[in-house]
Amino acid sequence: MEEQKRYLKEESSRERGLLHLWRGYCSSVTPERVLLSRPVLQAALGISHGILLAEGGLVYSFGDLTWRQGLRVPPTYPLLESVLSGQCVSSVAAGSFHCGAVTQEGAVYMWGENSSGQCGLSERGLVPDPSLVGMVDSETIIRILEVTCGEQHTLALSAQHEVWAWGSGCQLGLVNSVFPVWRPQKVEHLAGRHVVQVACGGYHSLAVVRHFPGQDSQFTRLTATEKCDQCNQLLFSVVDKEDRVIINDSHYCPLGIELADSKPGSCSRSRQASPARQASPARHASPSRQASLAQRHRASTTGDSLTLANQTAGDSLTLANHSSGDLLTLVSHVPGQYLNCDLPDQDQPSTLTSRLPPQPTDDTTVESSLSCSLPENYTGALVMKHTLALTGRFAAAASASPSTSSLCVPAAGLCEEVRLCTEEDSFQGKKCSSLTDILLEEITERNRRHSLPPLLSHASPELPGRRTARSRPNVPRKEEVVESLPSLNTEVWSWGRGQEGQLGHGDQLPRLQPFCIESLNREEVVKVAAGTHHSLALTALSPQVFSWGSNRSGQLGHMNSPTTMPQKAKMSEGLRVFDLAAGQSHSVFLADGDCSQPILFYSGQQVSMSSFTEVNRSVCPVLQRSTGQYMGYISSVYGGGQSCLAQADLNVMGFISALHELAAADRKFYCRLRDVKKRVVRPLLKKESVCTVLGTTSTLLFQSLASSYSRLCHLTGQHSVSLTAFLRTDRDVKGLVILKQANTFLDLYQEYCGSVGNFLVMGGFQALMKPSCFGKKLEVLRQLSESSEDKVPPFDLLVALFYSPIQHVREYGRLLLKLATCFDVSTVEYLRLQEGCSRYEALSLSLRRKRKEAETTNQFWRTYSGKTTDVLRKPQRRLVYESSNKSLTLQNAGRFSVNWFILFNDALIHAQFSSHHVYFLATLWVEPITDITASSNLYGIKVTTPEESFTLLASSAQEKAKWLRAINQAVEAVLTGEGNGPGVPAVSRTAFYVFYKDLRLKDASYSGRWLSGKPHGKGTMKWPDGRKFTGTFKQGLEDGYGDCIMPNKLLNKSDLYRGHWRDGKMHGFGTYKYATGQVYEGSFHENIRQGHGMLSSGKLIGSSSSVFVGQWLQDKKMGYGVLDDITRGEKYMGLWVDDQRQGSGVVVTQFGLYYEGTFSNNKMMGTGLLVSDDDTAFEGEFSDDWTPNGQGTLSMSNGDFIEGQFNGEWSSGLKIMGTYMKPNLSEPGKKISVGRLSVSPEQKWKAVFSECWSRLGCEDPGKPEESMRAWDNIAVTLTTGRRDSPELLSRSQSRVLEKLEVIPQHTGPITAGRYEVIRRYLTKACETPLHPLGGLVETLVTVYRMTYIGVGSNRRLLRQAVEEIKSYLRRIFQLVRFLFPDLPDEGGVIHADHKGSSETNQQGLVVSSSTLLLPVLLPRLYPPLFTLYALDKEREEEVYWDCVLRLNKQPDLGLLAFLGVLPSTKDACFASAVETLQQISTTFTPSDKLQVIQRTFEELTQEVQALLEGNFLLSMDDLLPLFLYVVLRARMKNLAAEVSLIEDLMDPSLQHGELGHMFTTLKACCFQIQQEKTT
Repeated sequence: MEEQKRYLKEESSRERGLLHLWRGYCSSVTPERVLLSRPVLQAALGISHGILLAEGGLVYSFGDLTWRQGLRVPPTYPLLESVLSGQCVSSVAAGSFHCGAVTQEGAVYMWGENSSGQCGLSERGLVPDPSLVGMVDSETIIRILEVTCGEQHTLALSAQHEVWAWGSGCQLGLVNSVFPVWRPQKVEHLAGRHVVQVACGGYHSLAVVRHFPGQDSQFTRLTATEKCDQCNQLLFSVVDKEDRVIINDSHYCPLGIELADSKPGSCSRSRQASPARQASPARHASPSRQASLAQRHRASTTGDSLTLANQTAGDSLTLANHSSGDLLTLVSHVPGQYLNCDLPDQDQPSTLTSRLPPQPTDDTTVESSLSCSLPENYTGALVMKHTLALTGRFAAAASASPSTSSLCVPAAGLCEEVRLCTEEDSFQGKKCSSLTDILLEEITERNRRHSLPPLLSHASPELPGRRTARSRPNVPRKEEVVESLPSLNTEVWSWGRGQEGQLGHGDQLPRLQPFCIESLNREEVVKVAAGTHHSLALTALSPQVFSWGSNRSGQLGHMNSPTTMPQKAKMSEGLRVFDLAAGQSHSVFLADGDCSQPILFYSGQQVSMSSFTEVNRSVCPVLQRSTGQYMGYISSVYGGGQSCLAQADLNVMGFISALHELAAADRKFYCRLRDVKKRVVRPLLKKESVCTVLGTTSTLLFQSLASSYSRLCHLTGQHSVSLTAFLRTDRDVKGLVILKQANTFLDLYQEYCGSVGNFLVMGGFQALMKPSCFGKKLEVLRQLSESSEDKVPPFDLLVALFYSPIQHVREYGRLLLKLATCFDVSTVEYLRLQEGCSRYEALSLSLRRKRKEAETTNQFWRTYSGKTTDVLRKPQRRLVYESSNKSLTLQNAGRFSVNWFILFNDALIHAQFSSHHVYFLATLWVEPITDITASSNLYGIKVTTPEESFTLLASSAQEKAKWLRAINQAVEAVLTGEGNGPGVPAVSRTAFYVFYKDLRLKDASYSGRWLSGKPHGKGTMKWPDGRKFTGTFKQGLEDGYGDCIMPNKLLNKSDLYRGHWRDGKMHGFGTYKYATGQVYEGSFHENIRQGHGMLSSGKLIGSSSSVFVGQWLQDKKMGYGVLDDITRGEKYMGLWVDDQRQGSGVVVTQFGLYYEGTFSNNKMMGTGLLVSDDDTAFEGEFSDDWTPNGQGTLSMSNGDFIEGQFNGEWSSGLKIMGTYMKPNLSEPGKKISVGRLSVSPEQKWKAVFSECWSRLGCEDPGKPEESMRAWDNIAVTLTTGRRDSPELLSRSQSRVLEKLEVIPQHTGPITAGRYEVIRRYLTKACETPLHPLGGLVETLVTVYRMTYIGVGSNRRLLRQAVEEIKSYLRRIFQLVRFLFPDLPDEGGVIHADHKGSSETNQQGLVVSSSTLLLPVLLPRLYPPLFTLYALDKEREEEVYWDCVLRLNKQPDLGLLAFLGVLPSTKDACFASAVETLQQISTTFTPSDKLQVIQRTFEELTQEVQALLEGNFLLSMDDLLPLFLYVVLRARMKNLAAEVSLIEDLMDPSLQHGELGHMFTTLKACCFQIQQEKTT
């Protein structure tokens, strides 16, 4: 069984990754099969060797392996490179005599010839085995994607899409003067660009760089200042749109020559001479080295001479290139001066030196004209003129300082020997070889900046004083449709030797740095290949293959020889090339053949059968019929030396053929799209008459159509290129782009089909048929049309032409289905392919249906043209059904009335004579009339719209069903966006509508939820006068929570209400911000303030600012309320009637005055008590604010008092008729008693508790049997709050709300366990504002703080504040017992749990409102309450604190002795007890404070027992002195306030227990300290 599996695996491996090798071309050439047990994934060829990458990352070599002692390996049995086994190699490359490999981790291995450093390994002439090359940049390891090799150099493409180079020669593109380059260096001139592919020729290099068109719009203008003295190119200064000036100070000369120059008035480019550099003696290459080079480099130029003659009097420059190619001499015949430059040896760097003659001191400029001549037999000779301008200042500087200027002139021969010499700059910075200058240079040079992504490095500092031009509008950027697909926006860059024109720049000059080939811009180059002396470029638009360079053997595919500019190879018409390769003197092309099986074409040197000799040359690519028939399906071709290599697969179950068919179909489709775009779309866009004929609307539609067509074309091109790459991978169908990016394809096709349909509906294609648009070019339509009929109208041809792309969607579905048949139905591949096929088939049907709808609509508008129909004509509108055949009429219509109903995909039109009504489908509801008692309703259809309803009558039952289904399907399509639904639209929906009839909503627009023709749910209503409501609607009215903006025209501001609504009016709790600045937060009832609320007027620093919180009735203050008059510094706490103070009340001022009594008509009238801050009090009758009038008693602070009649004012004089009395010393004076005339606690905040009962569903304190209804209301309130504001709630808060919706269950009497459950529930409920109890507690906390903070912090309000808290507890406990009817009353006992073991559980729990609710309520009320306690005990605190400070000056033993405690043998300080007692100030509730006291006594008892070494209990009397010691050492401030708070709010059940005794002890200690007088 295992052997069978292994056999099947071997057979499968033999069906893919097959290699065939052959040389040249002739009719009987038979490729040689390369035998490997594994499929080959990639291959590469050198001059006489090859390297293979097999499955599993294994690398094999064959051919002449000279680096292994002349080993020769036949191609049929390649040799395994065992060193690379286990390294997971991902790609390989072969140079002329060296090899490279890249692993999946990005490591690079090189081996072979290394005499020129091409292997990147120092000091090694030959590298026999693959060796690791260090790719490091600033201690960072560089990850490499691929390498490519030439004759003497190697290029690597990093994961950052940057190029690295090593080896020798100008083809490296490095700014370097020493060769070889032993270690990899970054090609700085391409840094920052996105390089996608690199290729190495013999002595030149190519790179495909991604193009970024958006870079153009960043700059405003290019200002030409001067010309380069060498290449005659303009030098530019750039001004960008942000008013910053960028000066191109470092011009890049494409010739690789730099001269320091200066002109009068051009200080920006002036340079100072650098110090002289001594030139090293030139050393020639050794004879053996020359022989080796001559043998390997057959293409070296020999016998060429280059002469530069200076026509100026007596001056001449001669540049001689000797036949050996090793010596380059530049001679300057200047009086007294000469310049000689020899090419130095590789090991010794050298510089070219030049001495400048003395120049006149004036501004006379010496111009030198240099000419370059090439031999007549050398095609592509050119004349190059240079102008060298030297100012007097430069010459003077040169003569003053005998410096030399570095000069570098590359020869046409051995460029690797040329040294790139640089010149030091004194002020202008680095030369063009620096990266910074390169980036500045890229900004200004159009042909070199497009490939730069938008980087921040382009920004330049602002230069003051420079005037810049206004920025032009940004040009829309042409983005890639899918970023993950291969880019079609590319450029081709080249550098290195150019003596054969292989660089493609129109000359035969070398380039020391990469330079863009402008003629290939926008040609969509996707791959380049480099031969020894020629270059190839493959574009996405087949069969456009560009070639340039040497054509001695016809390797360029055309007759031109040589070609210095890229030219198209002569390929057969309709031939689609998708891969190519270049060898030493030949080229091979792979193209689509018949039945989708690729075919091979060969161009270049041809050989005979007997010997490998050139017998002929081809002038165009020739089909290799004998090679491609039995190879199978070829996916890649490779070239090198004189050999060709093809990688092929056998067709297994039709899978390979289906993939090739898919790729070929996309390439063919892309060619057709580009052809239509070039011959139809672009010419129409450029014609000015098209805009005139189409009009504004149709012109915009045509531009949208052209844009969609362009994106579809671009996506198709990207996809075709990706399919070509997919054929060379593992071919996992799950990675097919049309499956992974299916949504992108589907959306783009839908968008394009919609654009064509919109243009067709608006009559755009009819308009294009006019002579001013197409004219006499209608023959183009017939050529592009696929129709074979001759009498087809041009209009139909044009429409069919633009609709033809949607047919390719069906082709996708067919080919995916064909691929699916190659897999078992249970595999993942089959399911993915089947799913993709279904999606594309469904899209194909949908697009065909949309085309039919558009054509039908267009015919309808052409038939019923007129002013009425032109108004209704819209691009996206499609005809569904119409009643011109009387199939539908209006019920109760007049006898002579005309009713025409037209159903479109977005609206139902009711046309009557010259008028029409539009009913948009999004707000249209239809239903059949089921009442058939009346004959008129037999075929009736009820139509409901937001503002009216009417009945339509169909002519028959069939028509009724047809109209019902058509309308419902159209409505459903509008709502869901899908046109093939069942025809059951949702009754509740989201839509937009503008009212035009309703008086309340006339001209208002609504956007939101609807239900049966009425706004229902969340939505936004906007009125023309500026009103806006955003919130919840119910049956067309505002109902629920919402925000409303109401403009105030008088103040030119708006009122804002945010809160609850009912039946279109403000009802419930809300916040109203008035335009006047007032803010009301509280309850509303039918648009008026009613219930509890708070009104803030003005600001704190305003002239009339106040805050009122209390009860409202009919928009007036009514009942109990608190008014804080911030301006007057007064606070009133009492009863109100009709916005006036009426009844009992209390007034406190910021000056310490306190009044309580009766108010009438907003004044103090009747009995009252007035107390000043020094305890002077008047109790009697008042007639006005602060004005006594009648019987009363005036009590002095010293105890004296006056009884009698009082009248007058305090400020102007008080008249008194009465008796002055002075109490006896034995009798205490009258004590002032406050609070008797104030509002009772139970009367305060009734509205707050009433609203809580109302939220529970009870108007008054409810009965126990209504508790279930209250729980239902609680659940509804919490659910609504959680649903309406989910963004305001955290996840934990949402979980708490869910738990609070559940009623704590209990059966039978409440036990201690169930009591604990209730307590936890109440704690969470009171902390949640959405819960009725939580809202109640939050409101009570607000009003309490409002009352007793600020001016309300008056010590005379303490008793009222305490009683108010107790009233809160009693009334909240009443609510709790209503919700939990089984809970015992106040003071009741809960029986102990049988399972409980503690003493407390055994004795039972006493139910108390303070125990249950005070821990929740008091912490929030503690700050204002404790402040009142501190103010009330202020005098006692002074005495207490003074005594504490005095007694704490004594040592521990002395203090213990003073307190009557017998001293012990050791100093016992009771530190633990002291620290425990100090924690009393960190607690809030009396129970928590009592727990601290209890723990203090326990700590004290333990320390005493340990001290006395006895196991007995001390009585409280014995512990009193010790506890007094602990209190003194604790140094607690406001102890009297703490004691009073505990005493007032302590649970009555604890007063007589152990905790009560301990508290009494603390109270006694506090009293004892206050009474202590001993020093």
